[in-house]
Amino acid sequence: MSQIDADENILSEDITGQDDIKNQKLVPVAESIRYRKRAQSAEKKIETLAEQLAQAKSQASEMAKELSSIRVEQKLTHKLAAAGAIDIETAVLITKAKIETETEADLDGVIQQLKREKQYLFSGTGAATTAKKTAGAKDRMQNNQTILERAAKKAATTGNRTDLQEYLKLRRNFV
Repeated sequence: MSQIDADENILSEDITGQDDIKNQKLVPVAESIRYRKRAQSAEKKIETLAEQLAQAKSQASEMAKELSSIRVEQKLTHKLAAAGAIDIETAVLITKAKIETETEADLDGVIQQLKREKQYLFSGTGAATTAKKTAGAKDRMQNNQTILERAAKKAATTGNRTDLQEYLKLRRNFV
């Protein structure tokens, strides 16, 4: 028999002489220390995983709140655009503030109330307006003569520097 087998036999002998503790086997000290360390590390892992789970849940709830806020803002933007709002960002901010203060706020009702109170935020037609033409796309003049052609003729006939400069400025916008 080897030394290891002899130690195991000694440690695993039944304890006699005690009535309460019968047929128990003794475990080597090194092994019990190893078991205890494993149990402690498992408990630490449980704690860290529980903390991570709590953080993930709080993050998920924050993201859900943010998503619902974005959805409400998107609905407001669409409804305000359909109602003919000129300054949509301002109208959305005012409408969101009114919705937050009122417990049971109907989007359409709040938009109608905003339309009555702040008429300057909405166009007079009630429908979505088209964008106005920019400086580069101006309306044609009478007799199919554009503004650029008119400025060129004026600069050529007068020979004035200011007329020439005006023509060049218009030309830069169109060409």
